[in-house]
Amino acid sequence: MKIHEYQAKEIFAKYGVPIPEGRVARTPDEAATIAQEIGKTVVVKAQVHTGGRGKAGGIKLAKTPDEARDAATQILGMDIKGLIVQEVLVEVAADIKEEYYLGITTDRAARRNIVMVSASGGMDIEEVAANEPEKLAKLHLDPAIGLQDFQIRNLAYDAKLPPVAAKGIGSFLKALYKVYADYDCTLAEINPLILTGDGQLIAADAKFDMDDNALFRHKEMAVFQEAQEEDPIEAEAHKRGLTYVRLDGDIGIIGNGAGLVMTTLDVVQREGGRPANFLDIGGGAKAEVVRTAVDTVLLDKNVKGIFFNIFGGITRGDEVAKGLLEAMSSLNIQVPIVVRLTGTRAAEGLALLEGSALTPAATMQEGAQKIVALTRNAA
Repeated sequence: MKIHEYQAKEIFAKYGVPIPEGRVARTPDEAATIAQEIGKTVVVKAQVHTGGRGKAGGIKLAKTPDEARDAATQILGMDIKGLIVQEVLVEVAADIKEEYYLGITTDRAARRNIVMVSASGGMDIEEVAANEPEKLAKLHLDPAIGLQDFQIRNLAYDAKLPPVAAKGIGSFLKALYKVYADYDCTLAEINPLILTGDGQLIAADAKFDMDDNALFRHKEMAVFQEAQEEDPIEAEAHKRGLTYVRLDGDIGIIGNGAGLVMTTLDVVQREGGRPANFLDIGGGAKAEVVRTAVDTVLLDKNVKGIFFNIFGGITRGDEVAKGLLEAMSSLNIQVPIVVRLTGTRAAEGLALLEGSALTPAATMQEGAQKIVALTRNAA
């Protein structure tokens, strides 16, 4: 789950991170009022869940309240990478002398959180990593000890930060790491961290992504969740209580258990197919959940077939079969569905499916081969 820059700054500020004075506006008149109250040159910034706002014209300077109103008029309603701007952040324009980057994210390959620091802030950090990797200092964190002072000093040295920044980033990184841990984040970032003309360090931008699977621990964050930050089918799936991720293929994948579904994706890919999604119905899914899963996968018009792969533990095969039959009878299904069903009450489930239009498969490999062949024939 992503939150807006102004929301991230509000959270960072609670942890002692200095941020520019400012507030969010939803109308041009509100933007002018905020600029009037600040009484200095302001920057008007589009609040959308994507980068590249400046290049798209979503960030503008305003020296007067009238200019702030004009800037907000231009930015509000703007389409930036498919997202409509509904809010702008109006904050005092900083006197920027230098810009740095601080970030913490998850390195899945290393199975550790990773801290990154660069003297090249204010730009796409992926570009820095790809084109000038020597400018990006990295450190994988041991969860048992967290982030230590000596590690911060090493990061500042490796990133070749100037003395004033090297001395001051410690409090920023410690706050960033505490936010990251406290909120179950997948990313916490300050880009840029600016050095002002009078020698102050300020978080001029902030980014905060949290694992929405942890929302049950942070119920106060649920109000920040917005449908427009997600793929529309993903948003609908989440409303329906399904664990769904949209991909770019044409074979719908439904299974029970994240590991099984991931393996199914790999097997279908190996057989020459292109998975259209990840959908885990979880353990103990009832017939209605199965029907809803099929309906959700079919919202993607690219789907040419569905592979249903169930290994029953607490999930009962007969319940899955009932859900599939209900889907067949109540939904306008025009694509082939291959079903591999094994485990708890699988025999009863397969008996219910006999005579239906569903294609059975004895193994996952056989099911993958069949759905790939059927979708190719359909094409």
